[in-house]
Amino acid sequence: MSERKVGFIGLGKYLPENRLTNKDLEKIVDTTDEWIRERTGIRERRIAREDEATSDMAVHAAKAALKNAKLKPEDIDLIIVATITPDMFFPSTACIVQNRLGANHAPAFDISVACSGFIYGIAIANQFVKSGIYKRVLLIAAEKMSSVTDWKDRATCVLMGDGAGAAILGEVEDGGILSVYLGADGSKGDLLKMPAGGSRLPATASTVEGRLHFLKMQGNELFRHAVRIMANAALKAAEPLGLKGDDINLVIPHQANIRILNAVAKRMGINPAKKVYLNIDKYGNMSAASSAVALAEAVEEGRVKKGDIILLDAFGAGLTWGGIIIKW
Repeated sequence: MSERKVGFIGLGKYLPENRLTNKDLEKIVDTTDEWIRERTGIRERRIAREDEATSDMAVHAAKAALKNAKLKPEDIDLIIVATITPDMFFPSTACIVQNRLGANHAPAFDISVACSGFIYGIAIANQFVKSGIYKRVLLIAAEKMSSVTDWKDRATCVLMGDGAGAAILGEVEDGGILSVYLGADGSKGDLLKMPAGGSRLPATASTVEGRLHFLKMQGNELFRHAVRIMANAALKAAEPLGLKGDDINLVIPHQANIRILNAVAKRMGINPAKKVYLNIDKYGNMSAASSAVALAEAVEEGRVKKGDIILLDAFGAGLTWGGIIIKW
């Protein structure tokens, strides 16, 4: 019996209505629209309502993916939510989503892999379907990054946005996931982290006053690692298949920073204007949700056609990274 081929049978996304432009940020912190655009490529980002949690956005994206796949919640065998901004530590956001969708027989769990969450989630879903344990897996990447953003820190508050993307993975007749490469380096975890709120530094008046419940980033050092690691992850994913830059029809990278993405494309010998999908100007960095939303939009816009070779490439806190090659 030939090995099962696993691919995408439904995609969906959700973006909050509220747009926060660079001009709006000029009124909040000492920055300018020009400074932000030149250094990041971001023009605006979406910000969830105060009463809108990560699970709310996840449910919207999941319903869109189910509609796209022409499936019902009861057709789903497993739910995975990739997020670093869960509604709460427990229960998992995936269990909250399961209940809201009515996918009552599906096991559900979260994974915390920051910006690499969608890539890691695909790798997990791929194995469950390939092994025959589950037939259809609902993978959602959802983030309310505004909830962990320090709006007094101009180095980080200009970067982040909120949103959710969802994918349903199942067996396909042709193509699907061809190659998966994952990596991590915990020794560099201090480069991007949220120090307080866990068991190391539980919430106290002191941690709140010290603004330790917001993300902290060593930007310059992170940039240096991101370019090298994202390029390497792409090459490692392509290597077992004997693929070169010319063989890839479209690269869908994690939308971190336009300078990082252009540098990665250059290292891979790929023309970013023609073969790299970008939506960072509209949404900023949505952590795990960035790759999921970008894939959904690329397909929606007709940038992905049947038979195309697609590369998903991501890098995030942990440090974590991954590359996945898909034949659409």
